[in-house]
Amino acid sequence: MRPLRQDRIGDALSYLFLAITFLFFAWPLLWLLSLALRTRKEIFLGVSRLIPKAPTLENFGAILSSDKFAGYLWNGLILSSCSAIGCLIVALPAAYAFSRFPFRGKGAWMMVLLAFQMISPLVIMVPLYRYMAALHLTDSHFGATMVYIALAVPMVTWILKGSIDGIPKSLDEAAVIDGCGHFSVFWRIILPLSAPGIASAFIISVIAGWSQFLVPFLLISKESLMPIGVGIFQYAGTQNDSSLQLLAAACLVSVVPAIAAFLALQRLILGAMTEGAVKG
Repeated sequence: MRPLRQDRIGDALSYLFLAITFLFFAWPLLWLLSLALRTRKEIFLGVSRLIPKAPTLENFGAILSSDKFAGYLWNGLILSSCSAIGCLIVALPAAYAFSRFPFRGKGAWMMVLLAFQMISPLVIMVPLYRYMAALHLTDSHFGATMVYIALAVPMVTWILKGSIDGIPKSLDEAAVIDGCGHFSVFWRIILPLSAPGIASAFIISVIAGWSQFLVPFLLISKESLMPIGVGIFQYAGTQNDSSLQLLAAACLVSVVPAIAAFLALQRLILGAMTEGAVKG
C-alpha cells in the first residue's frame, strides 16, 4: 500500500507541474484571445478583466476580410512552403550520405552541421544583408527562401538521418545485389521507407519558416512581398488599423495554424525526431 500511495503522490505532483507549465505558456495566448474579443470601447477603457464584458468576433472578420492581411498570409505560405521543399532537396541527399557512407570525420562533420544550427541570424545580420544586397536578392521571395533553407537545413538533416538510420542496411545490400546503384537505392528504397520522417521534416520546416521574422524583416521592404510576421508588425503601425484589438486578432490568426499543425501531428513529428536515437 505504501508504494502505491507514493506512486499516486508522484503522479499528482507530476500533473500539478504539467498544469502549472501549461498555464505559464498558455496565459499569453489566453490574454491575447481576450484582447481580440474586446470591442474598441472596452480597449480604450483599459479594463483588465480576462473575460470581455461584451465579446465580439468583429475583429477577426475585419482582419480576414482585409486584402492586405490576406496577402501577408499568402506570402508567408509561399515562403514557408518553398523553403521546406528546398530544405528536403538539400537535406535528403546529405542525410543519406551521413547515414550510409563511411568517410573520415563523419561524426565531426555532423557536429559542425549542428553547430551551424546554433548560430543566430542576429550574429550575421549585417553581413547577410550586405551579401544579399550585392547579389541583388533583397526584396525578393527567392532571396529570403534561400536564407530560410540555409537556416533550416542542419536541423532537417539531423531529423532525416535518424529516419534513414532506422531503415535496415540489408535492404540496401539486397538492392545492390540486384544491380541498383546508389541513386537507385536512394530513390527506390530510402525515399519510400522514410516517408514519415520526410513528412515530419517538411512540417517542421514549414512551421519554422512560418514563424520567421528577422530574415524577412531584414531582406524585404516591399509591403506586397512581406510574410505574416513582418506584415503584422507593419499592420500595427498603419493609420487606420492601429487598434490593439485588431492587432491581437491578427496575431492569433497568424499563430493558430502553426500550433494546430503541431498538436495534430505531434506524434509524427516527435517520432521522426527521436527515430534512431536508441538504435544500437
